[in-house]
Amino acid sequence: MDVLQARYHQARRVDAVELNAQVVDLVREDYANFAGQLYRAPEVHLHIAEARGFVATSPERYNLIQVALLDSFNASAAGVHALNESYLYTVEALQAYLDHLQPGGLLAITRWLKFPPRDSLKLFATAIVALRRSGVAHPERQMVLIRSWQTVTLLVKHGELTPEEVTAIQTFCDTRSFDVAYYPGMPSSLANRYNALDAPEFFNGAQALLADHRRDFMRRYKYYIVPATDDRPYFFHFFKWRILPELLALRGQSGLALLEWGYLILIVALLQAAMASVVLIVLPLRMRQRPTASPWHRGRVGCYFAGLGLAFLFIEIAFMQRFILFLSHPLYAIAVVLCAFLVFAGLGSSYASRVTARLEATTHPHTGQAIALAIAGIVSISLLYLLSLGLIFQWGLALPGLVKVALTLVLIAPLAFCMGMPFPLGLAQVAKQAPSLIPWAWGINGCASVLSAILATILAIHFGFTAVVGLALALYGLAAATLYRPLPQVKHTAPTAPARRE
Repeated sequence: MDVLQARYHQARRVDAVELNAQVVDLVREDYANFAGQLYRAPEVHLHIAEARGFVATSPERYNLIQVALLDSFNASAAGVHALNESYLYTVEALQAYLDHLQPGGLLAITRWLKFPPRDSLKLFATAIVALRRSGVAHPERQMVLIRSWQTVTLLVKHGELTPEEVTAIQTFCDTRSFDVAYYPGMPSSLANRYNALDAPEFFNGAQALLADHRRDFMRRYKYYIVPATDDRPYFFHFFKWRILPELLALRGQSGLALLEWGYLILIVALLQAAMASVVLIVLPLRMRQRPTASPWHRGRVGCYFAGLGLAFLFIEIAFMQRFILFLSHPLYAIAVVLCAFLVFAGLGSSYASRVTARLEATTHPHTGQAIALAIAGIVSISLLYLLSLGLIFQWGLALPGLVKVALTLVLIAPLAFCMGMPFPLGLAQVAKQAPSLIPWAWGINGCASVLSAILATILAIHFGFTAVVGLALALYGLAAATLYRPLPQVKHTAPTAPARRE
């Protein structure tokens, strides 16, 4: 539709960006005649790429950048995108779009209309932050918000809007019965005229976000509309716990459609996983094993392997989601990053067996120092990446795809190698000093691994990827302190069979 509109208005050049190659084939090949040979027009230049990655690699400056309705209305209204990270609507993304505009050019982003307002106000707030970070002292002079009966469009100009442009916008909207929700100097009497609501919520929200009390407004607002960033790219997360009773009370009046089901399902999945882990792993271990080790030593082993289970996947998932931006496609990021972690962590585990063998040859074998060194490597590399990955991504987004894949492998390799060592080193220490606790170690680690995948996403939504990695490093540090000192020797005692009466 955007390409068709550009051709209708006789644009001299159109760069069309589509992520899905199959959609391109349908329009260009299978339904080419039906689409009017849209993608074969000489002025249309088609790019199969992710929009954020394309903007980063393009040297062009545009008169118009348009991001319009990239998801269906049903999916958007149902809140199924609440768990999806999107780097298209973050503060850094809008800054990149604005940087690729000609002076006087426009950025146009269209979202489905929801009431009470969610997407539109969050996008408006994001644009304000992006403009201010770009050095604009008065962002209110460069923004327009237009509402139809089903969509909301945000316009952001590279430069201040002129009175003639504001008049043209008013004329355009009056001709088509669109409501202008905001433009510079707009009086409240011109809001909510055609598609009338009980109150001019969009105009009031825009004014509040531009006022000095915007933080208090976002805190008190019914939905979560704090701008998304590259560290917390969950633009579609709007849920607040305090509105749950109200929405459930409206379930007989179609109120459940307003819920962020994806987020609530994630919470339920966490609770189910926790209960299943306790019932299927922890309780059987407690019932089968005789208490040959003291609760203190069981606690040390449990703390160590639970910390590893949580921390490993925290870092893995956080880096997997961060590299979506760098590799410009979620499938590529999952495949490459996951493969790198599994392969190089496996190599680290293999090397740990050599370390254990060398320690066995010493007079006083103890793996605590080896564990501490491995975890020190994890902490050092992770902190280095937290400080430098943003700059690396900014520099490397323009590189060819295969080069970015190779660079990803190089970046992940040393971190994953170190992360593969603490588990076998700790297991070797337990096998040497308290073999009866080996099942306990495996079981606790399994429980933590099941929970960590869900918990990492929840923490990333609320606190960001940096906080998730920081928590993982704290868990690694706690694990190192837990098994740094040797465990007392505990003999393995097999479970005894119940006595039988003859």
